Amino acid sequence: MVDKVLVLGGRGHIGSGVTQDLIAHTEADITITGRVPNAASAQVNSSNSRIHFLSLYLNDETSLRKAIAEHNLVIHCAGPFRIRDASVLKLCIEQGVNYLDVSDDRAFTKNALAQSEAAQSVGITAIINTGVFPGISNSMVRQGAEQMDSVERIHLSYVVAGSGGAGVTVMRTTFLNLQHPFEAWIDGQWKQVKPYTERETVEFPAPFGSRGVYWFDMPECYTLADTFSAKTVITKFGSTPDFYNHLTWLTAHAFPSALMQQRDFVEVLSKVSYGMTSVTDRFTGTGVAMRATIEGFKDSVPSKYSSSFAHDNAAIATGIGTGSIAQLLLNGQISKPGVWAVEQALPTDLFEQVMKSRNILIHQH
Repeated sequence: MVDKVLVLGGRGHIGSGVTQDLIAHTEADITITGRVPNAASAQVNSSNSRIHFLSLYLNDETSLRKAIAEHNLVIHCAGPFRIRDASVLKLCIEQGVNYLDVSDDRAFTKNALAQSEAAQSVGITAIINTGVFPGISNSMVRQGAEQMDSVERIHLSYVVAGSGGAGVTVMRTTFLNLQHPFEAWIDGQWKQVKPYTERETVEFPAPFGSRGVYWFDMPECYTLADTFSAKTVITKFGSTPDFYNHLTWLTAHAFPSALMQQRDFVEVLSKVSYGMTSVTDRFTGTGVAMRATIEGFKDSVPSKYSSSFAHDNAAIATGIGTGSIAQLLLNGQISKPGVWAVEQALPTDLFEQVMKSRNILIHQH
């Protein structure tokens, strides 16, 4: 039987990246959804006979339940996840259908992980946070953590050029994450941190080089601390060109908090920012780079490991992270009933295998 994959939000930049990877590395038939007229289906179907279009609203539970039941894997790409709940995952559990998502929000992550017992009871595998960061970044940490006897400190840094090719949704996600202080796991306890503070310079692979990064709320802070029993997990993010970092800092620290919590204002801010990046993307590109540093002990000796990654398009890199796990689920190489973060479900040998098949190089030191 031919595998059938449902990509929610598949007409977006991230969903398109996931679909491209699925077409290249699986034999599955793919249904992509979007909130556009049915006439768009003809254009989609003409591009590839394995891709089909379904007009679908996530709040139409009856239609969503029917669509899920007709597929054997659902990939949730319809962000921003700050405003989503675990309803899609719950419907997948109800229908007995495996699930992936590209979520990047801590509250969403906690809600999803709370469904693990229900997923186990029906035998479905659900893996969350499967993009590039979180996603590939989590597996980079596992690569390093497995080379140590114990992990003390994890430091993850990310930088994105302009829009990252990810559309206006990434802008919404950024501004939503700037609204409140968040809890970071530092020295064995949760401490409040203000977003976009404590800039530090990190060396990334070419063409990025040295770039400034700032505290940023990411769900891997929560999952990695639990998975590896680390005492400290740091997640920092930056943009290029650097003047975007300064504009983001002003947004986080100079704009009235009441204004930043108005959805209409955030929407206007997101669209203006995306318009700016549509100009600068021509000069900077839309790439992404990451660095993971893990400190711990090996044979009772303090040890330090680092790895780095770069790709010329952040949206495509996200598609690779999610598509590679979808491939492993579809061919039966991953089967782990429950709800898991990437580093809890994806063995390092399989991670390295799928990255190699996609010509992705992780530099390890």
